[in-house]
Amino acid sequence: MKKQTLVLITVIALIVGFAVATNLYRGAEAERVETIADESATVLAPDHAMALGPEHAKVTLVEFFDPACETCAVFHRPVKELLKQYPDEVRLVLRYAPFHHGSEDVAKMLEAARLQGKYWEALEVMFATQRRWASHHNPQPELLWQLLPAAGVELDMERMRQDVGGFEIASIVQKDIEDAATLGIRKTPGFLVNGRPLPSFGLPQLHQLVAEEIAANY
Repeated sequence: MKKQTLVLITVIALIVGFAVATNLYRGAEAERVETIADESATVLAPDHAMALGPEHAKVTLVEFFDPACETCAVFHRPVKELLKQYPDEVRLVLRYAPFHHGSEDVAKMLEAARLQGKYWEALEVMFATQRRWASHHNPQPELLWQLLPAAGVELDMERMRQDVGGFEIASIVQKDIEDAATLGIRKTPGFLVNGRPLPSFGLPQLHQLVAEEIAANY
């Protein structure tokens, strides 16, 4: 009986120790990210990044996303609703973290559409048709060359193909990839609110962090 009790106590101690270590790591990681964000705004929201919301907003929500990420597609609408909830207080900044095969090509296509003033339209089609082109077993991002015009996005496709291979777009995507690594973004979507990462992943946690920053800044 004593041996069983000792084993049980040991197991509980290990579980508690692991939980404490995990919380300490998360706290240290959050502090590291916030320090980086404070030291260099360009790591969070460089001038090249697409943004939605007023420039005067005191709360900046940075989202690192992967075009082929199903969770990013699921969060797309709730994030838009969050912006509607705080139209004057929150600004969304989108960054790329193309972890899936073929996603970097799609990020470049979005940037090429941006050069023609069609970024947001292309983004909507990309997420709406994600299941058709973003199979992780057989990704076919090239399908978007047909899906975009088929969805009514008016683009000069010849110009778009030229722009996709350009240095300017490659530099934008590469900068986002490097910043994601610097900030410790390993999964998508990766959210940062005024430089603060979520304490744990989830939509309620995102709402809570945004609300905290609004309360602190307004």
